Amino acid sequence: MDINKLINKLHPLERKVLPVLDKSEELKDISKKAGLKEVEAMRALQWLSNKEILKIKEDIKEVAELGKNGKEYLEKGMPEKRFLDVIKDKAKDEDKIKEKLNKQEYGACIGILKKNSTIAISKEKGKLKFKATPAVKFFLENLKKTEEFLKKDFPVELNKLSTEERKILEELKKRKDIIEVDIKKSKRIELTDIGKRILKKGIKGKVEDKLTSEMLKKGSWKNKKFRGYDVSINVPVKFGGKKQHYRRFLDEVRNKFISLGFIEMDGPIVESDFWDMDVLYMPQFHSARDIHEAYYVKDPEFSDISKKILDNVKKAHENGFDTGSKGWGYKFDPLRTKRNLLRTQGTACSARMLASDELKIPAKYFAITRCFRYDVIDATHLPDFNQVEGIVVEEGLNIKHLFGLLQMFARKFADTEEIKLVPGYFPFTEPSVELFAKHPELGWIELGGAGIFRPEVTKPLGINVPVIAWGLGIDRIAMFKLGLKDIRDLFSHNLDVLRKTKVNI
Repeated sequence: MDINKLINKLHPLERKVLPVLDKSEELKDISKKAGLKEVEAMRALQWLSNKEILKIKEDIKEVAELGKNGKEYLEKGMPEKRFLDVIKDKAKDEDKIKEKLNKQEYGACIGILKKNSTIAISKEKGKLKFKATPAVKFFLENLKKTEEFLKKDFPVELNKLSTEERKILEELKKRKDIIEVDIKKSKRIELTDIGKRILKKGIKGKVEDKLTSEMLKKGSWKNKKFRGYDVSINVPVKFGGKKQHYRRFLDEVRNKFISLGFIEMDGPIVESDFWDMDVLYMPQFHSARDIHEAYYVKDPEFSDISKKILDNVKKAHENGFDTGSKGWGYKFDPLRTKRNLLRTQGTACSARMLASDELKIPAKYFAITRCFRYDVIDATHLPDFNQVEGIVVEEGLNIKHLFGLLQMFARKFADTEEIKLVPGYFPFTEPSVELFAKHPELGWIELGGAGIFRPEVTKPLGINVPVIAWGLGIDRIAMFKLGLKDIRDLFSHNLDVLRKTKVNI
């Protein structure tokens, strides 16, 4: 390594710190000798460490410091010593002792002195009277060692105390606010071979840190030596403001659908059983509803449904309406269908659009919907999730159109060519298919389901042309695009995840 080039790159703070490093190791001492604040010295040391001129080592020490009472006892003497000073010549009542001690000290001293058999207690005229015993001499000799300990240059490192001092420390720790023991961290500096070579060579001459307008005007810059800048050195990472990664992804998905000619549709999160399931030809008491595991709402408990549409759907369930189907053959419950729940599938929005006066034929519609189903939370499942839902309404549509649409979605939104279409079952579509894509870490993941709406769904709503319907788990697609292994990271509050996850798709 070229030492001269390295010296030329040193910052003014580094130039002040380096010369004192052969005499000092502690940060406090270094900053004092360099004439810098500790924060400036620490910054210079970190820069020098980045240049491999020195190593910063952290020492962890257990130290003892005097507490509030410890500082007071250092000045006035231990309370038990003051207690005994009052009664050293003759017995005294409690009032005389309380003049020298506060209430807390008085109570503590009685316990300590009694335990060590240094006082005799009697009662006279309703007051306690104390007299010193022969054991006082031995007690005071030991107490003197405690008072000498309090005179030490605190804070002191515990590992530097003698065995006897450690015993005194342990006894004082049992008492309030005399001694406080804490863990202290300190920085220690160790020069590397490069650092030693620089110190040996010496840092000579003045180096300018910046080029000023005054230098340019006068031309004085020509005779000056400027500090070199190391563009390869580590610098702090800056995190600029950006939109949350999943929110950005959903916005891009919306823009792509609109660019493909789809019209956005919407619907309420608190939905009725009717629009969420019944209009989709899901029998009211069939096990097919179990997979939805809906959260039902208590207030408001019911919704209003158009009588005409309700009657048509009721007939579709009971006898097939005007479709050639026999229906499900049970008695439809018109009150149950009005119950409110948290939307379990985005297909409810498609049903509402098909029944809407705003429906256009031919047309393509999509919606990004928030859905809710009871589920066990893991890397690929959440109880609340987003779906991308859509329909294509046009004369002459068939299963090949559906397959082409799903393959385009997988390539466009999941960036994968490894896809498979598997026959599936949905009460409201026939034929039905499920879309799977291969994640590089998680393997095959189901992205959603699709199919062609059955006549029992479309005809009660007044639709007499084929309708392709599809619903994709956009959360899982986002995992592909954002490089995530855990679906929970889409909604994470973890700053590290929020800062590092890419936002482009």
